[in-house]
Amino acid sequence: MSNPASVIESGVNRLMSSVRNFLQTSPKKLLIRGRWVPARSGRTFETVNPATEEVLALVAEGDKADVDEAVKAARQAFEEGKWSKMGPHERTRYLLKIADLIEENADELAELETLDNGKPLSQSRAMDIPKAAETFRYYAGWCTKIYGDTNPSDPSLFNYTLREAVGVCGLIIPWNFPLLMAAWKIAPALACGNTVILKPAEQTPLTALRLGELILEAGLPEGEVNIITGLGPGAGSSIAEHADIDKVAFTGSTDVGKLILHASAANLKRVSLELGGKSPNVVFRDAELEDAVSNGARGVFYNSGQVCTARTRIFAERGIYENFVDKFVKASEKLTVGDPFDPGTKMGPLVSKEQFERVVNYVELGKQEGARVATGGKPLGANKGYFVAPTVFANVDNRMRIAREEIFGPVAAIIPFKDEHDAVLQANDTIYGLAASVWTRDIGRAHRVARAIKAGTVLINCQGGSDVISPMGGYKQSGFGRELGVHSLELYTQVKSVYCKL
Repeated sequence: MSNPASVIESGVNRLMSSVRNFLQTSPKKLLIRGRWVPARSGRTFETVNPATEEVLALVAEGDKADVDEAVKAARQAFEEGKWSKMGPHERTRYLLKIADLIEENADELAELETLDNGKPLSQSRAMDIPKAAETFRYYAGWCTKIYGDTNPSDPSLFNYTLREAVGVCGLIIPWNFPLLMAAWKIAPALACGNTVILKPAEQTPLTALRLGELILEAGLPEGEVNIITGLGPGAGSSIAEHADIDKVAFTGSTDVGKLILHASAANLKRVSLELGGKSPNVVFRDAELEDAVSNGARGVFYNSGQVCTARTRIFAERGIYENFVDKFVKASEKLTVGDPFDPGTKMGPLVSKEQFERVVNYVELGKQEGARVATGGKPLGANKGYFVAPTVFANVDNRMRIAREEIFGPVAAIIPFKDEHDAVLQANDTIYGLAASVWTRDIGRAHRVARAIKAGTVLINCQGGSDVISPMGGYKQSGFGRELGVHSLELYTQVKSVYCKL
């Protein structure tokens, strides 16, 4: 990998002037009622570049008082403002404008995302930013297609249904895909006529705040989108508990999701949860091995393994186990880890010191459990930046903690299996059910296994599996509700039955 100490010089010198200007306007403020305001407490927190550990900016630390103000603004905008009463064609134009502005500012947004999160700039520019724009553009098309029904009721009655906005929505997003996760929630919520309060992760608030500026530039009515930066305890918990928020959408860890669900009981607000995963990747002996290896490595190490659907439990059939491990190790060792602004970098740092320590501790735990470190297993760099080498454990038992608990880092656990029945049994032996992959030339077996694995998304002989048109969500403790596609409209609308005597 490149020397992390060089990242600050090589990175900052290459930043766009607009990015430097954005960072220099500090502390960053909250967006409430269409205006940028400081936190009522006056407190701020630091957002840090994980590649250099340098402070990027000070950010307002919102808490309950600020959430209260944002909820009042969102409630007034919903009940008295223009958005919920606006014609769908006009809402479409606003969402298209936001998509256009994201694309027009794509290079700037990509640099901010890389600075705050640590992912390679090439990935921010190629995936995160374009897909965020695509999400707004996709849901712009749904504004005119949110239909009710007429029902064949009693002939003396006219019976029909209306699909209406839920109301004030609290949206709490994670740090691994900050702008994209904001788009996944804001776009469908707005398309359905709701008002929103967005709480970005404290580790990565910058692109959410820049998106707020673009939303104002697009001309949305004041109070329609409010952004509260702050910590989970304080800002996030206040959104989950608030009696005047009608719906909460959360993406993050399973443990926090349970707390949010518990807090929602105060007013029985609607909740959707996209939570953790420990996704299996099943490789049969007849698989196209080179594809399974290269795509399997991407499925573990993309975004430094900080992906909820990362296929970090790799099951290789016994007849090919040693060969697969050998090829997977070689593919992992070819990954360039280092400066996120270097075009050749494939893996940047972990997002924070906390995440760095978590991953390092799990690596040590894997060694203690008796798994063999086939490659990696150590921090990288000269004590600067949160870099960890791509790590592959072999001879892993599915009962080990490194095979059962979500590490959320660049750590693969390769586990042998005997046959199709054993593969499905082990793949399903988890509290999670977010995603899975299957590699085989036997198309019948591929579909049998895809049906048998309990997961919200299953990939067959491919890697990726995220399209705004197709639903995303989990089984078991990976959450409930489906984002993306038409299914997300269910999260942000409710159905009313109307009977009229003729």
